[in-house]
Amino acid sequence: MTEIGVRGIRTGPRRGVRGNRTGLRRGADRIGAATPADRDRAVDALRAAAVLGVVLGHWLVTALVADSGTLRTASPLRDMPWLTPVSWVFQTLAVFFLVGGHVATRGHASARARGIPYHRWLTARLTRLFKPVVAVLSLWTAAALGLLLSGAEFGTVRTLVKLALSPLWFLVVFAALTAAAPLLARLNPLWPLAVVLHVDLVRFGLGGPSWLGWVNVAAGWMVPYTLGAAWTRGELERRRAGWILLAGGAAATAGLVLWAGYPASMVGVPGEGMSNLDPPTLAVVTFGLAQCGLALLLRGRLRRAMRRPVAWAAVAVVNLSAMTVFLWHQTALMATTATGLLAGRLPGLHTRPDDLDWVGARLLWLPVFALVLVVCWTAFRFFERGGGRGRASRVVRAHRPSDLETAGKARHV
Repeated sequence: MTEIGVRGIRTGPRRGVRGNRTGLRRGADRIGAATPADRDRAVDALRAAAVLGVVLGHWLVTALVADSGTLRTASPLRDMPWLTPVSWVFQTLAVFFLVGGHVATRGHASARARGIPYHRWLTARLTRLFKPVVAVLSLWTAAALGLLLSGAEFGTVRTLVKLALSPLWFLVVFAALTAAAPLLARLNPLWPLAVVLHVDLVRFGLGGPSWLGWVNVAAGWMVPYTLGAAWTRGELERRRAGWILLAGGAAATAGLVLWAGYPASMVGVPGEGMSNLDPPTLAVVTFGLAQCGLALLLRGRLRRAMRRPVAWAAVAVVNLSAMTVFLWHQTALMATTATGLLAGRLPGLHTRPDDLDWVGARLLWLPVFALVLVVCWTAFRFFERGGGRGRASRVVRAHRPSDLETAGKARHV
């Protein structure tokens, strides 16, 4: 395992902007120099883009409206449907599952070749995956109890807790697919796609029970996950595969939206009768195929872009705490919203998302959300390190894919 120990870069006031740039460049160069030469940096870039896409998407389309002393969720997509393309750009979960399937099947194959037992490999991956959950659950358990004891309205507490813990569904599905990685390593993505198709035919075409749609929670995300396994097998290296997925997925999604009655939004919209995401529908799965195709086509450009030290350093830092960022971003949104109530109803934060003024105000709040997320990230990192005693400050830890299985406590970039 190769570790990159980058301590805080101090640039005193005399150095100015040029000194800061020099310091950042040196730190980035150290990260790049310590990264294994055979590492596929495009994989890390795709993962970082997927995580940041989900975070920005939630911050842009999730509003907590103050109404008669309570907070309720709302979405600008309901009153301004022309913003629907925002959901196409920032609903990037399929790319995350694509990368996850690729990394898991590649890692398991490497571990197996070196004689590492399945249970050791799986324990290492799941420990790393669920470790950030402890802090999130602890904080929100205490916060919910505190709010209820202080007399907060139950509906408000329920809304906050639901939003804060909503990312956990992703972890459960991702963990289940990871555990099944050895079984999924050879599965053709057409099989889970066929399951999704038949579930929707029964639900929407034959009037079947609505609960049947929850089968798609596993089958729907298994499609990009098994595409990642196909990537590992070398079946998606030709650009033709990416173009087929992109064109076919986009055409299928357009057809489902225009002629089959599926919503155009790829995220749930409060108050709407049907969601493409909760549970997943055929439309969101075909849309995911298009996203995966685009991701595969961009691999070459991303590899070239990641040769730039600063770009690679930024991607490496995001990957180091991908799960932390994913799990805490809703908390950052809600913490900002709750604190802002002390100053009254603030535009873009507590007001109804129904006009362009709200959109402009929300864009101005994004840097604040990001700052609060950094605070959450810092607090969690301190918690994870047990107070930070006796450990050097590290920005990123990089290693070859196979090192994850040999060192259970290693963190994958």
